[in-house]
Amino acid sequence: MTELPSVVTRFVEAGNAHDADGMLATFADDALVNDDQRNFWGAEAIKRFIDKEIIGNKVTMDVVGVREHYDTWIVDAKLDGTYDKTGLPDPLVLSYYFTVTGQRITTLMIIAAKPGF
Repeated sequence: MTELPSVVTRFVEAGNAHDADGMLATFADDALVNDDQRNFWGAEAIKRFIDKEIIGNKVTMDVVGVREHYDTWIVDAKLDGTYDKTGLPDPLVLSYYFTVTGQRITTLMIIAAKPGF
């Protein structure tokens, strides 16, 4: 498996420890998170997203795959938590597309990706 940048590892570890401040510290101040086709721009919006969607739902990530594509790190993770699982696949595996600049995450896209043709 490809080794992740330390900032992405810190993101995953902080999330699994339900450490909102630790997760937020991995992002650039003007970062973008897109989850479920919703954009969260900047530290304040990302903090609200982390508090509600990750910490509030006690989400944990079990990394099952890692790929690097230019400046993007793609992390496939099996999720668990207290979120509403109605109609979701079991297990729920999402792809996290991290763009890293320096030692900060500048973009994170969270997608329920499916193989193409």
